[in-house]
Amino acid sequence: MGFFLFFFLSLFSLASSASREDQKTFIVRVQNDAKPSIFTTHKHWYESSLSSVLSPSTPNQVLHVYDSVFHGFSAKLSHTEALKLQMLPHIIAVIPEQVRHLQTTRSPHFLGLKTTDSAGLLKESDFGSDLVIGVIDTGIWPERQSFNDRDLGPIPSKWKGECVTTKDFSSNSCNKKLIGARYFCNGYEATNGKMNETSEFRSPRDSDGHGTHTTSIAAGRYVFPASTLGYAKGVAAGMAPKARLAAYKVCWNAGCYDSDILAAFDSAVADGVDVISLSVGGVVVPYYLDAIAIGAFGAADKGIFVSASAGNGGPGGLTVTNVAPWVATIGAGTIDRDFPADVKLGNGKVVSGVGVYNGPGLSPGRMYPLVYAGTGGGDGYSSSLCLEGSLDPDFVKGKIVLCDRGINSRAAKGEVVKKAGGIGMILANGVFDGEGLVADCHVLPAAAIGASNGDEIRRYIDSASKSKSPATATIVFKGTRLGVRPAPVVASFSARGPNPETPEILKPDLIAPGLNILAAWPDKVGPSGVPSDKRTTEFNILSGTSMACPHVSGLAALLKAAHPEWSPAAIKSALMTTAYTVDNRGETMLDESSGNTSTVLDFGSGHVHPTKAMDPGLVYDITLMDYVDFLCNSNYTNNNIQVITRRNADCSGAKRAGHIGNLNYPSFSAVFQQYGKHKMSTHFIRQVTNVGDPNSVYKVTIRPPSGTVVTVEPEQLVFRRVGQKLNFLVRVQAMAVKLSPGSTSMKSGSIVWSDGKHNVTSPLIVTMQQPL
Repeated sequence: MGFFLFFFLSLFSLASSASREDQKTFIVRVQNDAKPSIFTTHKHWYESSLSSVLSPSTPNQVLHVYDSVFHGFSAKLSHTEALKLQMLPHIIAVIPEQVRHLQTTRSPHFLGLKTTDSAGLLKESDFGSDLVIGVIDTGIWPERQSFNDRDLGPIPSKWKGECVTTKDFSSNSCNKKLIGARYFCNGYEATNGKMNETSEFRSPRDSDGHGTHTTSIAAGRYVFPASTLGYAKGVAAGMAPKARLAAYKVCWNAGCYDSDILAAFDSAVADGVDVISLSVGGVVVPYYLDAIAIGAFGAADKGIFVSASAGNGGPGGLTVTNVAPWVATIGAGTIDRDFPADVKLGNGKVVSGVGVYNGPGLSPGRMYPLVYAGTGGGDGYSSSLCLEGSLDPDFVKGKIVLCDRGINSRAAKGEVVKKAGGIGMILANGVFDGEGLVADCHVLPAAAIGASNGDEIRRYIDSASKSKSPATATIVFKGTRLGVRPAPVVASFSARGPNPETPEILKPDLIAPGLNILAAWPDKVGPSGVPSDKRTTEFNILSGTSMACPHVSGLAALLKAAHPEWSPAAIKSALMTTAYTVDNRGETMLDESSGNTSTVLDFGSGHVHPTKAMDPGLVYDITLMDYVDFLCNSNYTNNNIQVITRRNADCSGAKRAGHIGNLNYPSFSAVFQQYGKHKMSTHFIRQVTNVGDPNSVYKVTIRPPSGTVVTVEPEQLVFRRVGQKLNFLVRVQAMAVKLSPGSTSMKSGSIVWSDGKHNVTSPLIVTMQQPL
């Protein structure tokens, strides 16, 4: 219901006229090889199919034709026309389009992208120079030094892609580093009308910044010196500095449209990419209605690794997106670098925060009047959030203004304060944001503080207003701090499990650096991202699971270069089973939002460990037929499965595979419904492939979740050769726990196979649900 409500509301407001109001974009799945010989191309046949259901006055326009990851097309249809089209014998499914959004936290939609500076070992290698990473995003600013092609060999001979040239994207925009660039806007324009080319480029060029940032995280070249506004000085480099890049622009001012995203997947696969990186997300729906899941399956089927951002809806549960098991779903963690900015109050207290600013500053040693925006008259709610037009200039002029987080972007709040005459801003988290802090490049001196510190400053302002000495404050920027402990910490915005579509598959899979990440940035977009910001910077600091995802995309390219025979599932397994869950203090990673210990629902298998992933010892591989069995055991119809896999499904073998949790996944998730039963049990069958030493013996160590009994048979796996596959069985018994109706209890443990050299670790999570 939520999906359809979202779908209709988002498009209803954009309908251009009464006559077209009921038209939406649909993606249409057509039977393979059903084209009658009288049609010379599939497009002609699709147009003929459309004309049989459209009224004579409706223009017959196929928006995109798909034939690599999906067999079919997209078109604008009324609900009635879509139903008629579905009745045609060669039409398998008609799927309503979703609008997706970027996943950086600087936007009101939590669009996010991030980068890091770990994995030095891999960067020094020549790995990845024949591999191509396709980035589906907002395009690219090709002139950035991160995309130079110095000392790179010829473009790989397998490459079939192209550099689409336009008036603002010349043929010189591509080189031996950026070897492909395309853009897809038919779906966007079908809903929104012709784009405004004064505010965005009809080309692969990036007018947002997100795509340039994510692309350089995945595979930017070494650039020195790199910094933004003097912060985070050092060498900037992506995860796979020698990998080739292809940019597929699908995100525009109003969002990223499914029909365009699917067209990008289709092109990327046909072009010959090895890895696809996707830092966009939306509402979770069944896989057969999810264009990203469908496109990613088609890519995985061709041996392409797909990583996607988990979303920025945290710290609440059930917020994770892009949850298909054939996608690597990446959450965000912190790195051991931050940008402290202290708020010094007139009562002598110092409140710690973060901030990035280098413009005209506050005079050292001087205290400024401090006010809370929400007490400045008018609509207290709008002004507390510093929304556009909500602040009274007489109230804020020359003062530092405390604003609450929410609704509009953090950088936009700073612009609102500045326009009203404020001299600085303190941005306080709400209760839901907790204590997680994101450093932004603001247009005025500004510091972000946690929820409890926000409460403290509000109390100080309130008590000072009742005394004869009004509240005062200043902000002291302390530059860049390295060696921060503890790190990593799970970022508070990072989306959390459990998996809303398939609770038996633990998501997110991994976390990677996603907070305050420095990466390349385009001209013509100020570092704060607000239109009035005319500053230019070659690099910018952003936060979001958008930034975490390309870290893993780049690492996957390095792993594929080192192990060309590994499947996408084997690469993901290597990343998951070698991930770590302890921070630089040697304790379990913390959750930034609460300061408490984080759980597998926050970080999945853990934080990526690049060097260990090169040599995991064992991998959990997954074949196409394993995924078909998984979909059969998800109770999908043959039609549903065909939409995803492009094949007729045979579900007769699926029951042999047991249940949905028996997909050969590198993590284990048991879900029990307590229907008055005292004792419950389930089992998992897994198969591991030896990719380590020929003669090796692995022994199991079980850490059972509390209140469960876990056994593994056999307890020892004896391998004689590389590539050998051995099976094992995991039995889980759980005792009922006291729960109120509708509530759940989650406990976690692990299963570790070790040969003395490799530790192959899988989280095991047991969830007890009390039905309503």
